Amino acid sequence: MSISSINNTSLNPGSYSSGLGPSQPVSADQRTLLEAVRSVNTAQLFGPDEILTFVRDRATARPVLRVVSKDTGDVIAQIPAENVLRMAEELNES
Repeated sequence: MSISSINNTSLNPGSYSSGLGPSQPVSADQRTLLEAVRSVNTAQLFGPDEILTFVRDRATARPVLRVVSKDTGDVIAQIPAENVLRMAEELNES
């Protein structure tokens, strides 16, 4: 898995990102997931220095959960892993 930096504006412990633009409505399932992410961050289940984020991979449109360092913005863990997303992208292009 590659380690990458993300935008520090999403590093507020209570914040989350759907990765959806304003023209794309959030489904009930996505809303439930976003509320769960917010609850995890509020409870600091990953500790005071790390938060959980939810984004949508732009290339595959798949949901991605990341554990991110609040101090550096580095991605510590990601589900699905970056290499899995790239394989899915390549399969979609075939």
